[in-house]
Amino acid sequence: MIGSWHGLVIDCNDPQTLAAFYQELLGYTRVQDESDWVVIGKSPDQPGIAFQKIENFVAPTWPKEHIPTQMHIDIKVDSLEDASNVAIGLGATLLSNSEKIFWVFSDPEGHPFCLVCF
Repeated sequence: MIGSWHGLVIDCNDPQTLAAFYQELLGYTRVQDESDWVVIGKSPDQPGIAFQKIENFVAPTWPKEHIPTQMHIDIKVDSLEDASNVAIGLGATLLSNSEKIFWVFSDPEGHPFCLVCF
């Protein structure tokens, strides 16, 4: 081992707004807050999710491959239906609910993420 996981960085247009979306979705707190860089997590000493402003940001497309997703977040929930209602209320868009154990959404800037229940 050469180190430990520190966090995931997500490119976006508006770090403040996107961080607020995931903060509400996951129940995380802000551990770093700048205009072009926001980090959320359980606590400052745990791995977090960072949102960095990228000029000319282009959202990934799902399931099309002309702008690949490359990675996405899976969020484990107790009920797909209940969690879906909350996510949509926060600004998510349902992309697919055709599977029994996961549904695919996009966040307010177009990054795909999944709610999973198993």
